Amino acid sequence: MNLSQTWHAEAMTRRRILIAPDSFKGTATAIEVARALAAGWASVHPLDDLVLLPMADGGEGTLDAFEVAFPGARRMPLTVQGPDNRPADAHWLLLPDGTGIVELANTSGITLLEALLPLDAHTLGFGQAIAAALDHGVDRLLLALGGSSSSDGGAGALTALGALFLDAMNRPVRLGNRGLGALATTTFSSLRSLPPHGAQILSDVTNPLLGEQGAAVVYGPQKGANPAQVAGLESNLRRLARLIPVDPTLPGTGAAGGTAFGMLAWGARLTSGARAVADVLGVPAALAGASVLITGEGRFDAQSAAGKVAAVLAALSTDAGVPALLVAGKIEAEPTGFVAAQSLTKVAGSSAAAMADPLRHLHTAGAALARAQLPQHSR
Repeated sequence: MNLSQTWHAEAMTRRRILIAPDSFKGTATAIEVARALAAGWASVHPLDDLVLLPMADGGEGTLDAFEVAFPGARRMPLTVQGPDNRPADAHWLLLPDGTGIVELANTSGITLLEALLPLDAHTLGFGQAIAAALDHGVDRLLLALGGSSSSDGGAGALTALGALFLDAMNRPVRLGNRGLGALATTTFSSLRSLPPHGAQILSDVTNPLLGEQGAAVVYGPQKGANPAQVAGLESNLRRLARLIPVDPTLPGTGAAGGTAFGMLAWGARLTSGARAVADVLGVPAALAGASVLITGEGRFDAQSAAGKVAAVLAALSTDAGVPALLVAGKIEAEPTGFVAAQSLTKVAGSSAAAMADPLRHLHTAGAALARAQLPQHSR
């Protein structure tokens, strides 16, 4: 039996198709992407069992992914001091097992700003949400880093947890990276304790805190910093690093404007966001019974292989012997590890058209993948 005959023979049975995309940032949430792909696939193979596991890598949408995966999860609303000091309505997520998930994008994210504040935006609200989860009595914490508005090295979050950042006159420095320029001493004696089973940082960023690949140089411009301001951001982060016993050259310490650096100082552990989310959502176990996995992200490029959702799931699929399929808004690098791929830019005819109506084109892409002659699952 050739591949085509095998594929169509399988199509007469009920197969399990795992659909686990990341969000297409700015155009569609992960659950919207998963539903559109599922609808497209079902239009070709209506008998298949479609399992939707919307993914995230620690950035925006992480709470949504966990909420979908755990029906008993509860959103815990609160008001925090946003990154520009205005009150911000936010929430953290409580899982049925007592795990708390706090998302930086939801509390101190760049989308909360009316105007970019590269020197003065801060992470105090993120720390306030962490403190609220601790007050509730969570057993452990997952800290989703991504979508940051600031470059404060996590000082704002640590302040909310009881740390003191003081100038030469023993006065608290102002929030934000600008305040770090006056930093003389730090005091962690009143810092709150970790929950019983610790805190885990979820991030897909491998940049160190400092240097040419560091938080200021690489991500400062995205937060509105001009070249002179980038140099100032770097200098202030160096001042912070001299006072905190965490190695600023460690990969990942530059995540979220250095918030990962600050959370490591608290005692949290740094892990791959996409892999950690996949493990908590049960993707490895789900792959054991799957015939095909479909994943995707807004842009598949050279950075995707450095721990983004699509690359992590492709590796897991390869280990499980399950064919992996990719859908991306734009594909700018060779999609290694996938047996087929669809670019919405090509499906729609242009990037603008794809972004204008992503769900329709995701449906089309899902149907096209369903029609492809794919290799048989090895189980």
